[in-house]
Amino acid sequence: MLEQVKAELKMGFVVNPIAGMGGRVGLKGTNGVLEEALARGAKPIAPNKAKEFLAKLKELQTEESIDILTCPTPMGAEEVKAAELTAQILPMSLKSETTAEDTKLAIQLLVKSNVDLIVFVGGDGTARDLLDSMEEVNNVLVLGVPSGVKMHSGIFATSALDAAEIVIAFLQKATQTVDFEIMDVNEAAFRQDQLSVKLYGFLKGPFVPMRLVGSKQVSPETIDEHENQMATARFIVENMDASATYILGPGTTIKCIADLLGVEKTVLGVDVYRNKTVIKDVNEQKMLQEIKDWQKVWIILSPIGRQGMLLGRGNQQISPKIIKRVGKEKILVAATRSKIQGIEGNTLRVDTGTPEIDNMLRGYIRVVTDYREWRLVRVQ
Repeated sequence: MLEQVKAELKMGFVVNPIAGMGGRVGLKGTNGVLEEALARGAKPIAPNKAKEFLAKLKELQTEESIDILTCPTPMGAEEVKAAELTAQILPMSLKSETTAEDTKLAIQLLVKSNVDLIVFVGGDGTARDLLDSMEEVNNVLVLGVPSGVKMHSGIFATSALDAAEIVIAFLQKATQTVDFEIMDVNEAAFRQDQLSVKLYGFLKGPFVPMRLVGSKQVSPETIDEHENQMATARFIVENMDASATYILGPGTTIKCIADLLGVEKTVLGVDVYRNKTVIKDVNEQKMLQEIKDWQKVWIILSPIGRQGMLLGRGNQQISPKIIKRVGKEKILVAATRSKIQGIEGNTLRVDTGTPEIDNMLRGYIRVVTDYREWRLVRVQ
């Protein structure tokens, strides 16, 4: 009988410690505004995502052998130690506040070390840094653990737990190699409520169906699509409680609701509607300050096109603390028929950063898809 050969993987691991810190404080990103994010009380997101990924990876390992190469603290070593794993530390000198150049140097060192796969924890900006460092390298695959605010690029796993599943599948040669779009989002324009996104390039990575979110799809600007959005919005407005408070998520479908209410809202931000007025572009802290009676609060959301992400991407202001106070039964979802049909597996996804809240949201949720038309859609 042939002896079973143990699978082996040489994996690079890089953490962008500031990725995602601008989300809950309403900055729609962190690039160039770290000091402002800290002044608003932002807390690190990426280290916990990294620990979640590594803990799941350790749990899933059986006969496989994974050699980890990572950066010194605060870009990986501390998280590896917390997961009770071992790693080779790259010869880098880091300050407490890291930069894009640190990420690029780490990638260059990992490529020279002949790793099979680079796993990074970050967002679209981190993905662009990787691409800049790997322009002439085509043999190293990349996988993103989502920790940024927007995540328009397709290289990211749905969650930290799914990222660990993908690594094991890759190790067991159960994945395909795909070119993933890396998108360039103009954060300065984004903060001014303007969506400016362009294709930056491609990175190769392992593909497992339903475990990667894919790149974001912008809603098509057609007459039929707009009429569907307005019909959906009209049905929701007709059933709104005049005495209630509504947290309005980002997106053009939700803006149609505001238009019918006769108020102005941000397209890319989170706003609060009550008493026929809007508090625009709020963050988590502002909502907690402004809302007193949580028994009469609703959240209205629209999922991200193609990705199907409902919470945890681009709307981190609606934090686990906010979601818990409102409850799943008072979350309204609005999406046109074409948007639902374009989502992989017709399944919505959540990644709030708190497993308890993610579990609370799983199951089925009612989605309004047209005037007096709704369907039950599964939340993964």
